[in-house]
Amino acid sequence: MSFFAHATAVIDEGSIIGDGTKIWHFSHIMPGAIIGNNCNIGQNVVISPSVVLGSNVKVQNNVSIYTGVICEDDVFLGPSCVFTNVINPRSAVNRKDQYRQTNVGRGASIGANATIVCGHDIGAFAFIGAGAVVTKNVEPYALVVGNPAKQVGWVSEYGQKLQFNAQGFATCSESGQEYTLQNNRVTRSK
Repeated sequence: MSFFAHATAVIDEGSIIGDGTKIWHFSHIMPGAIIGNNCNIGQNVVISPSVVLGSNVKVQNNVSIYTGVICEDDVFLGPSCVFTNVINPRSAVNRKDQYRQTNVGRGASIGANATIVCGHDIGAFAFIGAGAVVTKNVEPYALVVGNPAKQVGWVSEYGQKLQFNAQGFATCSESGQEYTLQNNRVTRSK
């Protein structure tokens, strides 16, 4: 495999890193982490054991991705966002057997300084606003903001806010892709 790692990056034996991936200054990839092809891992990032990142995942500076997190292809993780992996951590209580899984769907974006509380799914192409605190599952294409995060709309695969008409149809202003909203679920129609 062919990837780039800055001289200050620490890559533990037993991690798997895909072709074309770049790992920048002071980042730490721990044993058992799996990183796909063509990912970009920014400065001062921690990727813990058993984390899985798909291909073309962009991880900005100062992000912590803890055991239990799985990100599908094309996910964007904004600067200083963080994932937890235990609901009720205590320094004096070992809860490594209580890690909860968090799945981030294909094409989802998580904004700067957002916190994703463990055990929740982020749907494909969802958009988590900067500083949001996610405490429950997020639907595909949902736009959520705030603390705790609340859904305020829907976005396209290009990250543009969708405006649905009375019949439940919307068109992305950037791509021209068409979407349907039925039963509080968005699907791309073409």
